[in-house]
Amino acid sequence: MSLYRRLVRPVLYRLGRGDAEVAHEQTLRGLRLLNAVPQRLLGRTSPALATTVFGIRFPSPVGLAAGMDKNGIALPAWRALGFGFVEVGTVTAEPQPGNPRPRLFRLVDSEGIINRMGFNNEGSEALAARLKSYGDLGYPLGVSIGKSKVTPLADAVGDYVTSLRRLYAYGNYFAVNVSSPNTPGLRSLQDAGQLRELLVALRNEALALGNGADPKPILVKIAPDLTLEAIDELLDVCTETKIAGIIATNTTLSRDGLKPDDVALGAEAGGLSGRPLTGRARRTVAHIHQATGGQLPIIGVGGILDPDDASRMIDAGASLVQIYTGLIYRGPGLIRQTNRALRTNILETR
Repeated sequence: MSLYRRLVRPVLYRLGRGDAEVAHEQTLRGLRLLNAVPQRLLGRTSPALATTVFGIRFPSPVGLAAGMDKNGIALPAWRALGFGFVEVGTVTAEPQPGNPRPRLFRLVDSEGIINRMGFNNEGSEALAARLKSYGDLGYPLGVSIGKSKVTPLADAVGDYVTSLRRLYAYGNYFAVNVSSPNTPGLRSLQDAGQLRELLVALRNEALALGNGADPKPILVKIAPDLTLEAIDELLDVCTETKIAGIIATNTTLSRDGLKPDDVALGAEAGGLSGRPLTGRARRTVAHIHQATGGQLPIIGVGGILDPDDASRMIDAGASLVQIYTGLIYRGPGLIRQTNRALRTNILETR
């Protein structure tokens, strides 16, 4: 058992009388101390891991998923843990507090997390100012954008476009989050008609902001709870609107795979991530890869808790992977371990 799991994790789990969000906040404050460390002193990944996806060079295919550092307060520090890219957010046009606390729950036996955060964030204007202050982070930055809760669904397009416009100068790619289960009505934006309208507007805005240059990549983050038919319909829209890739998947409303001692806590409302999502997320990635003939890049996320999970996600068709819940249960060593395993795989196939 690692030092993190023996010593650090029990301390984190006791913070705030067991409130998982308190531990999250304290961890971010601690990581923020690394922001002042010069980039040349931070850890570097093996050149063998570098890969180019949708026109962006990633130093490693292992990234930090959206939700961990919503407001980007510790962005310079994540590189030290070995991440090859980071996705900030989900951020909304309007600042919002999110849902009432408690809203983050550990299902320890199942190695899962239930969250109903509700896009709590400081707003896209504040995030833009923070990103401007950082300058070059030394790795690609993704920005996940979502709909403000106060914005009616009928006005969702303008809300997303506002965030894209404010943040366009600072992100390397943009993730359109239409799949969180914690904003009322948001998942309806995955329906073909509404999604087409949204993606056309975002692409047109990106073209305008690019002043004639190729637009920055826009990806769509989808739910693991869609039927295969719904996924195929969504993929048709993405192809039609020239979307650069898919992020599969967000959290699930299903409670399949919970251990007996977690069933009661599993009744909490919200999206489930972690080990119960591993197989479902990987199957979704495999279906998208097969349905698109491998032509649409995929970021695989969901239930990656060890290097083998990451390898199998890539084998299923993902070009990149993201980790969140695995970091909570296995600690920062998971990132280095995963990088080493993927490097070994790459070298063995050459």
